[in-house]
Order: sequence, then structure tokens, then C-alpha cells
Amino acid sequence: MAKKRSFTFWSGVTLVIVLIFTLFIVYPLLSLFVSAFRDPETQAFTLENFMKFFSKKYYMRALGNSFKVTTLTTLLAVFIGAPLAYLTTAFKIKGKGLLDILIIISMLSPPFIGAYSWVLLAGRSGVITTFVRNTFGIELGSIYGFGGILLVLTLKLYPYIYMYTKGTLKKVDASLIEASESLGCSGIKKIFTVIMPLITPTILAGGLIVFMNALADFGTPMLIGEGFVVMPVLIYNEFISEMGGSASFAAAIAVILVMVTSVMFVLQKYVVNKKSFTMSSLRPIQAKELKGWKNIAAHVLIYFIVFVSIIPQATVIYTSFKATSGAIFVKGFSLESYRKIFTSLGGPIVNTYKFGVIAIVIIVLLSMFISYLTTRRKSTLTNIIDTLTMFPYIIPGSVLGITLLISFNDKPLILSGTSLIIIVAFVVRRMPYTLRSSAAILYQISPSMEEAAVSLGDSPVKSFFKVTAIMMLPGVLSGAILSWITIINELSASVILYTGDTRTMSVSIYTEVIRASYGTAAALASILTLTTVVSLLLFFKVSGKKEISL
Repeated sequence: MAKKRSFTFWSGVTLVIVLIFTLFIVYPLLSLFVSAFRDPETQAFTLENFMKFFSKKYYMRALGNSFKVTTLTTLLAVFIGAPLAYLTTAFKIKGKGLLDILIIISMLSPPFIGAYSWVLLAGRSGVITTFVRNTFGIELGSIYGFGGILLVLTLKLYPYIYMYTKGTLKKVDASLIEASESLGCSGIKKIFTVIMPLITPTILAGGLIVFMNALADFGTPMLIGEGFVVMPVLIYNEFISEMGGSASFAAAIAVILVMVTSVMFVLQKYVVNKKSFTMSSLRPIQAKELKGWKNIAAHVLIYFIVFVSIIPQATVIYTSFKATSGAIFVKGFSLESYRKIFTSLGGPIVNTYKFGVIAIVIIVLLSMFISYLTTRRKSTLTNIIDTLTMFPYIIPGSVLGITLLISFNDKPLILSGTSLIIIVAFVVRRMPYTLRSSAAILYQISPSMEEAAVSLGDSPVKSFFKVTAIMMLPGVLSGAILSWITIINELSASVILYTGDTRTMSVSIYTEVIRASYGTAAALASILTLTTVVSLLLFFKVSGKKEISL
């Protein structure tokens, strides 16, 4: 007779996690698809929503605009990020550590802050625009529209390529480069025949992250897009609009966007798996000293790119201390903007930290259990869980916001308008950072440590909490800090889910910019930027690293 499998603690944990994922990932996605194929009046099955999208030039133009922005952003990010990573790895660059931190800060700050900063600098009445107009009599091109979106997203997203490529270059064995040089391959030829093939899978992986982020971004095109409409803005307008907005049509657009991101995700995985290989760097690349004009050119190029990247953060901090008269900046400095936000916008500040802390606690617990189940207790159910953890990568924030509202806006479970629905969005969207670092550190912990505890009389459950969980903490916490940074900067889902009582700082910054109240927006953005920097320094302290590995 076959031995009956008893119901254990881990069986219960697996079942609970499957139920949580089913309720907050599977069910919302199914609700989204059902809504997309439903007539809003008769509730009958229909393809009308999709026919409407593909038959009207306005909607197809939005899809084309999204591809145009995301493709060019990805190409520019690769064009900037990969050479920058090579220069800082292969050559000695002064202040390299500080430059890395500044690049990471520009990457982790929300892109809508970049959009708002460039409006202050290069808008119709911006500082740079006014200076050039008054001094040289030249009218600069508008920051609004396609060009502005491309500028902001490229400066925000090229650090992903930079961090990915730099991490891979550190694994390249210097003997490969020396061998190519001994065969007469040097300079540019060496880069394209030896180094590029080695880092191509990494660039493709980073390119997917850039593509997904650019495609999903809502704040930047909403603030500076003007007539240039992209898919996330179209979804928001159709869902929120008081003039003919349709939840079913918005759901259909969201389904199209999910299908696009899914196809891109699968394609990238296929290409990377075909081209990927393992590198073992016995002798990593040693940074060489550049001399003469090459040294000057490399430093000028790197410093210029980093300077332009960090302009948004510097601008918001500077303008937060500027005196204001109503919504207009005037001469002199003042703390009035900070006084205003703490007297009238204290709620969003408290909400940001409160919702973020609750979400992080849930993320840490789930990540520890999920990573343990998927690496140490493999089964059909844990494989399903592992697959479901991929969904946050392919669900844009605006789509997630709509799926949650559609799913939990009616009985038996009404969450719309509550803080819980925002916390759920935070957990679903930002758990992968912690989950990934938890799984990574678990692979470095030998199962024999747990087995030793069991042999000394501890139960398997007790040995997990007393041994494995404690050893996992450094990796879990470093991932949790990255999740925290992205949570406090979240806008795409929050702007759809928030109410007056559940506004967060990112939503408040967005609404203040829309109202042209730039002083208070700058003060809020400065607090958010400062929190990001402090969190980043905490990450370095906890992880013992000097950089972020992606």
C-alpha cells in the first residue's frame, strides 16, 4: 500500500500562498479578461471593445506611440548605458563610487519627478528656456510631447543597462581579452568581436526591463505628453473619464497591453536562453589608466551624463526652498512650501510610510516562505507559485490598478476606496525584488545546516525559523529595501486606486504638479528623494555591497 502523505506545516503554507495568489493575481486577471469581452450594458459576450480599438486611428495611434517611445528609449538606454559601464569598468575614473551612487539614485527616483523637473527647467517658462530666449533670442524646442518623454525616460532607464552590463563585465575573464589582443585584435574591433558577444544576453535582459518600464510608465506622458497619447494614459483616461469612459473598453485596452508585454517577455526569455552561457572569472578585468586626451574625453563624457541624469533630483531639492507667491516662484528662499505640506498634506506623507511598512512586512514574510518552497520543497503547487511570481513583471501598474478595481468593487469582497487595495497593489507589484534576493541567498545556504538542527532534536519547521530564516535575513532585508524604495515611489497603480483618505506622496506630487503648485510638489518630491537616498545607504550597510546587483 502507498504511504499516505500527512498534512504538514509546509503543506499549509503552500495552500495559503496559492489561495493568496489566486485571490489577488489570478482572479483579478480573469476578471479583467472577462470584463474586456463583456458588453457594458447587456453584460453579454462581445468582441465590440476590441473591434472599437483596432478600427479607430486614435487608439491605434496610441499603441504606435507606445512602441515608438519604448523602442527608442530602449535603444538609447543601451547606447548610453553599455559604453558607460565599459568605461567605468575598464578604466580608472575619478570618483567612480560617487558616480555609481548618483546613477542609482537617478534610477530609483520616480520618472514623473524627472518630467516635473524638466518642465521647471525647459518648459515654456522654464529657467533654461527663459535664459536662452532672453540672452540669445533663441526659442528652444518644447519639452512637451514625444521629445520630452523620450528624454525623461532615457535618463531614468539607462541605469538599468549600466548596472546589468557592469555586473557582467566584472565576470569577464581578462585572459580572453589578452588572448584576442595577442592575435592582433585591439581597440574597437576587440569590443565588437570579444566583449559584445559576451555581454549581449545581459543587454537583452536589461533591455527588457527598460522596455517594460517605458511601456508601463504613466506619470511622464501624463505630465508632459500633451497631445502625444500612449497606452497607459489612454487606459487611465478611458477608465476614469467622466465623459463617456467605459470600464469594459479600458479593460480591453489593458488586455492588449498585457498581451504585448507577455509576448515581449517570452521572446526575450527565448533569445536569452539561446544565447546565454556561464562565465567564471578567475582574473577579472583590471581598470587601466587612460592618458592624454582620451582620459579627459572619458571623464568629461561620464561626468556630463551623470550630471544630466541627476538634474531632476537637484532641481526639486533646490526649488523646494524657493519662495513662492501662490503657485509662482519668486526671488528669495523660504520654508513656506514645507510648512504647507506638513499642515495640509501631512496625510499623504503618513500614508506613504504606513502603507509602505505594512506592505514590506507582508512582502518579507511571503518572500521567505515562497523562496523556501520553490527552492527546497519543489512540487506541482510550488511550480505554479513560481510561475505566478512572474506576473508582476508583465503587468503594468495602471493595468494592475484597473484589475483590482474591477475585481473588488462589488460583493462579496469590496476593497475599492480602502487602504487595503493600495497595500495589495504594492505587494503584488514590488514583491519580486525581495523574492529574488531571498531565493539567491537561499541557494548559498547548505541544506545540511537545517539537517544538523533536525538531527539535534528540532522539528523541520523549528529548524527553518531558528537556522535558515536567520541566515536568510541579510539577503531578504537587502531585497526588502529595494522593494521599499519602489513602493514609496509608486504612482501608476496608486493614481487609479487612491481616494482622498488614501493618497500617497507620489499621488500628491502628481496632483500638485497638475495644479501648477510647484513649490509644494518640490517639497514633497524632496522628502521622497531624501527617503530614497537614506534607504539606499541602508541597503549598502545591510548588504555589505557598494552597488546594486540586478
